[in-house]
Amino acid sequence: MRTAYKVRAYPTPEQAAVLNRTFGCVRVVWNRTLAWRHARYHGERVTTSFTQANANLTAMKASDELAWLNEVSSVPLQQAIRHQQVAFTNFFAGRARYPRYKSRTGRQSAEYTRSGFRYRGGRLLLAKMDMPLAFVWSWPCLDPATIEPTTVTVSRDPCGRWYVSFAVGVEDPEPAPVTGAMVGVDVGVKDFVVTSGGEKVANPRHLAARERNLARYQRRMARKRRGSVNRAKAKAKVARAHRKVRASRTDFLHRTSARLVRDHDVIVIEDLAVKNMVRNRKLAKAISDSGWGTFRRMLEYKAAKYGRHLIVIDRWYPSSKTCSACGHLLAELSLGTRTWQCPSCGTRHDRDINAAKNILAAGLAVSACGGDVRHSGSSRVRSPVKQEPQPVKVGIPRL
Repeated sequence: MRTAYKVRAYPTPEQAAVLNRTFGCVRVVWNRTLAWRHARYHGERVTTSFTQANANLTAMKASDELAWLNEVSSVPLQQAIRHQQVAFTNFFAGRARYPRYKSRTGRQSAEYTRSGFRYRGGRLLLAKMDMPLAFVWSWPCLDPATIEPTTVTVSRDPCGRWYVSFAVGVEDPEPAPVTGAMVGVDVGVKDFVVTSGGEKVANPRHLAARERNLARYQRRMARKRRGSVNRAKAKAKVARAHRKVRASRTDFLHRTSARLVRDHDVIVIEDLAVKNMVRNRKLAKAISDSGWGTFRRMLEYKAAKYGRHLIVIDRWYPSSKTCSACGHLLAELSLGTRTWQCPSCGTRHDRDINAAKNILAAGLAVSACGGDVRHSGSSRVRSPVKQEPQPVKVGIPRL
């Protein structure tokens, strides 16, 4: 399997100048190639292959207008063309949106393949540089001199931090020890995770905790004149505040997902349409701050890595409105109702714990029936669980 190690880098002023020129060349090649592809498709109604895009790069480097592209390594420029080809492939396959133009104010990066760098004894020497690039290794249990990276990506955040990412081929890890435990997971805004066992993990609300400082930095930046040095400094402070929110959220998601994968053999979650849910103006900020999509992706790759079974059930399954004790289905249940009593069997339910129990039962039923829990295409496809006859629907008053 392939993995990556991302570490902090500390280039010298000369190395930073070379890398900044490389970032600019990569950005120009990407944007001009994207515009050329767009014009060809809409003007001549023809698609562009990787060979044609690569030939266009050669023509750009040979022109007098863009002769300065030859001042940097050609490897990151070729990789930009390759990444754009992959982006268009994913777009036409329906896996991603249309590729966008790169901005000089966002995150900058350049990827080097084996022909663009030399890595020996834990020292990294990039093309067009006379001395190794300094970085700090963050994994004490692994000697950096023993890895053999296939690609190296150098990046710079908007706040000015530099990073190096080493892509390495490693052996598949041993499956995690069998625990015999299964869990249904319901995600929410107040409690980020509620499990079928009754455990609740509170939502730290990382953005809300730093919202006042972030708003203050943004007001200061708005008062600065555009293009001035003071505005650039204020903008860097805003970027650092966003980076702290992002880092704390990522750390929380990693810890929560790792614990679920470590302690359970089977994990069942809902197929939430986060893109549609954030259209609710009242909940958009809270949902975006929670990071449900990132949490699911972490669960997917960690479960696959350690031999766990992740089941994703249909997003339309009424997990909150179904009684986990007798299966009674309510006609409606408002979002503000956090506890309710089943009219059929009298069981009193916590809304989220009941939903987590139903998610687990639905995932096990779908897995046993061999149904497809990840429907592609129309979201109206019904899973085997939803095809079962339901009890009489009865609404309840809010408690």
